Amino acid sequence: MSSPVQNVEQVLAAHPAVAALPRRLRVLLDEALAGAAGDAGDAGTATVVLVDTLDSLRLLDADGEVVLAAILHALPEAAAALERKLASAEPTVAALLDGQRAAGQVWALHAEHSGQGNPEGLRRLLLAIVRDLRVVPILLARQLAQLRAAGQLPEDERRALAQLTRDIHAPLANRLGIWQLKWELEDLAFRHLEPDTYRRIARLLDGKRADRERYIADVIGMLGEALAAQGVDAEVAGRPKHIYSIWKKMRKKDVPIGELYDLRAVRVLVDDVPACYAALGVAHALWMPIPSEFDDYIARPKHNDYRSLHTAVVGPEGKTLEVQIRTREMHEQAELGVAAHWRYKETGGSQRSAAGNAALDRKIEWMRRLLEASTDGAGELAGALDTELVEDRIYVLTPRGEVVDLPRGATPLDFAYHVHTDVGHRCRGAKVDGRIVPLDHQLRSGDRVEILTGKVSEPRRDWLVAANGFLASARSREKVRTWFNRLDRARNVQDGRELLERELKRLGLAQADPAPALQKFNAATLEDLQVMVALGDVGPHQVARALLEHERSAREPAAGDGQELTVRAPRKAAKTSSSAFTVVGVGNLLVQVARCCQPVPGDAVRGYLTRGRGVSVHRADCPAFLRLSSTSPQRVLPVEWGRAGGGHEAGVVVDAIDRKYLLKDLTNLIAQEDAHVLSIRSDGGRDGRQRLHLQVRVQDYGQLSRLLGKIDGLPGVQKTRRA
Repeated sequence: MSSPVQNVEQVLAAHPAVAALPRRLRVLLDEALAGAAGDAGDAGTATVVLVDTLDSLRLLDADGEVVLAAILHALPEAAAALERKLASAEPTVAALLDGQRAAGQVWALHAEHSGQGNPEGLRRLLLAIVRDLRVVPILLARQLAQLRAAGQLPEDERRALAQLTRDIHAPLANRLGIWQLKWELEDLAFRHLEPDTYRRIARLLDGKRADRERYIADVIGMLGEALAAQGVDAEVAGRPKHIYSIWKKMRKKDVPIGELYDLRAVRVLVDDVPACYAALGVAHALWMPIPSEFDDYIARPKHNDYRSLHTAVVGPEGKTLEVQIRTREMHEQAELGVAAHWRYKETGGSQRSAAGNAALDRKIEWMRRLLEASTDGAGELAGALDTELVEDRIYVLTPRGEVVDLPRGATPLDFAYHVHTDVGHRCRGAKVDGRIVPLDHQLRSGDRVEILTGKVSEPRRDWLVAANGFLASARSREKVRTWFNRLDRARNVQDGRELLERELKRLGLAQADPAPALQKFNAATLEDLQVMVALGDVGPHQVARALLEHERSAREPAAGDGQELTVRAPRKAAKTSSSAFTVVGVGNLLVQVARCCQPVPGDAVRGYLTRGRGVSVHRADCPAFLRLSSTSPQRVLPVEWGRAGGGHEAGVVVDAIDRKYLLKDLTNLIAQEDAHVLSIRSDGGRDGRQRLHLQVRVQDYGQLSRLLGKIDGLPGVQKTRRA
């Protein structure tokens, strides 16, 4: 008995879609088939489904890469034989294969909930996890082929396949405007899910679908000739209504099939509104109108701004016929704009959140354009999609498999607050795909998230600090802020004071005058500022930055935040070869950062002219500098930050409870913040505690502030400050 690969190879050799493959793809296919040879019996139904899939893809004018990906997915052994070569030689085909495998996750979730979950969420998840959007027509074509062959399946499998089609595939085909597949997907799913109703409606229709299609073609010809004779430039198209759509209309209007006047319909597209009414007159002159079935949605648009003329007439052979008339602009808006057909068909006209669906709408529009593009233009359009239309939502799963959409960059805390406010307040940890992750972990589409909660609602103040990265959603931050707003003012003042003092102390600003910050943030008193910090309206690092900027501006105009030091003087500047600084006014003068306080860009700094070691640059509040300047004030030089590149060293002291992996977590965090560890020294453990002295290289004050905040949030860390 011949192997299934051999059988498939013989069938594929005669298929037009395979014959049209570019030479490079045909060579790859032949190599894959040859490498997957083996005797496993007759392919049977699988071969029929594959050929049927290729027929549908050919109807959609799919390109060679799509055709090859569809074949290889249907033949796993062939795909495995070619896997490495595809990754390097044909990455787009590899991406199409990955997308088809990823779609299996959606099918599994649907089966897990037996069709009772959230179909819209699953459709969104599917669009989010596929890298190449051309995967979708492959999935639709294969599903249609499987439905056509479903008669040989057991009843439970056949119904599961039909339910998946109704929930996922048919709505996607509708949204993409793939009408060639959409109507048959809906009809076949309806036929397997509700066979008695399907047969009853089919018997009530006068004639087979082929006869109704011929009737529509005759009507299009007659109306087109009549419009041309009256000088109306128009485009006429039409379709017979399919059985599932008839059933939906009967249920919606609660009427028998005899009272439906749009079982057969034609659409007329013209250039402007006057031509719409001219075409209406031609249609009414040609056939007798049914007065009760006329709707002028141009004069009175629907609530979703849908505009068109709808009329019903008694057409040839005495059969009722619906005629829709609109301008091409109205048609484009109805298909792609706010009045898109799929919106009011699937949602019953309900308005959705524009902000929450804008990215999905753009993606769908581009998918339509991608499907309509030629082979040469498809790659360019797909590239534009990757660069211009990055999805700004992610779709993650609850432990029960329900889909939750969140903004890109969302964390487990955002997920917790999306599920329920109280879940967010009680959140103490999270698992992603069974693995414990930190609360600032950024989620990705397809992640399954589980929230670990405590018994008491205890949100943390640092969740509100944007630089800490715990919350990406403004809605989540508002829920945390509301919780703290309910606390009494005295507690907010106390919590804000602690946050602010800790930040200013670790940045060497404990003795700074808070008045400039009060003015900058419109706080009447220091307590008001502390409440603002407690509620997350102002970050502690923002207050520190305001105090530093005020100190610089009070001395002289600032040169801006950067990484080069300039000593101001009226004479010409000279650069040293051993330093990243520029000394203005004195040539061949060494400039160095003081080791005692190690200022970084953003700190208030002063220069001190030493005996034989050039200018030593200190933080303005450095105890050593204050001591030197009090004894020799004539040696103090004004210094400010310039704009050159390079990192800067800073000392950090960490007090923590000694535990396993403390050092690993600390160094991993520093690397994630894009800082560099230069050295680590420990004072030795006492009473289960450790004091670690780190030398790190950072770019500026802002990065150092964020790093200190993140280290402070590590498990077991009790206190973090600058050395």
